[in-house]
Amino acid sequence: MREKMVMVDKLVVPPREAATFTVSAGNFFRIVSTEGPQVGDLNLWNRDNLDEHFYSGKTRALHGTHLSTGDQMWSNFPFFRPMATITFDTLDWYGWDEDGSSVHDVIGTRCDPYTHKLLSGDNYHQCCHSNLTRALSYETGKSIFEAEKWVHDVLNVFMCTGFTKDTHQYFMKASPVKPGDYLEFFAEIDILGALSACPGGDCSSTHSSDLADCYPLQIEIYKPNKDSLKGWQTPSTNKYSGNHGHQ
Repeated sequence: MREKMVMVDKLVVPPREAATFTVSAGNFFRIVSTEGPQVGDLNLWNRDNLDEHFYSGKTRALHGTHLSTGDQMWSNFPFFRPMATITFDTLDWYGWDEDGSSVHDVIGTRCDPYTHKLLSGDNYHQCCHSNLTRALSYETGKSIFEAEKWVHDVLNVFMCTGFTKDTHQYFMKASPVKPGDYLEFFAEIDILGALSACPGGDCSSTHSSDLADCYPLQIEIYKPNKDSLKGWQTPSTNKYSGNHGHQ
C-alpha cells in the first residue's frame, strides 16, 4: 500500500497551537518534524461519531507503554477496534536507552491548565489540553465547554519518556526527533484527528510555559493506489453482546 501512495493534502500545526485534520479509511497520514525538535499530542475520533475515540489505556495494555511500527491505536468501549496502525517510524532505531526511556508514549495524559494552576497558581492557556479543546471547538462548532468533554488522553508523538528506577515516577527527557523524522499511520476507519505542538518543545526542560523553544509540526495525508487496497476492509466495531449479564 505504501509503495505507490501520493500526497493529497498537508497542513502545518503552529508552535503552542493545535490543528484538526481528517483522513478517510484506507489512507495514510504522517506527523512530520520540519524545523526543530518538537513533541506533539495526538487525539483521534471517529470522523462521524465523536463518541468513538482513542483509548490510550487499552492501547497501552495491548502494545506496551510506547508505540512503534505495527502497533495500533484502539478505540474506547463499546466500539473497541483499531482506529489506526503505525506503518513507519523513523525513530524506531531509538529503542530503549540506559534510563529505560523510549519514544511515542501512551503513559502521560497531556499537559493541562488544571494541573498547571494547581502547581503554579498561574492561568496558562497554551497547554495541549487547551490547544486540543480550541481546535475541536473550531472544527465542530461546539462551544469550548462542550468540546472539552471530547478531548482525551493522547499519543505523545516524538516524546521521550520512562519511569525513574528509584521511585518509578514518570519522567520526560529531550526528544531525539530531528527535522525530516516522521511517524506514519494507516487509517483503519474514517478519522478526525487533532494534533497539538506541545508548549514544552522537546520536553527537555520547562513545560507549560512560553520559555521552551517550540517548532511547528506538519501533517501529511497520503492516498494509496486503489488496487493495493484489495482484500482490506475497515474493521467492524466489537461484537460483544453489551448486556453485561443483566437479566
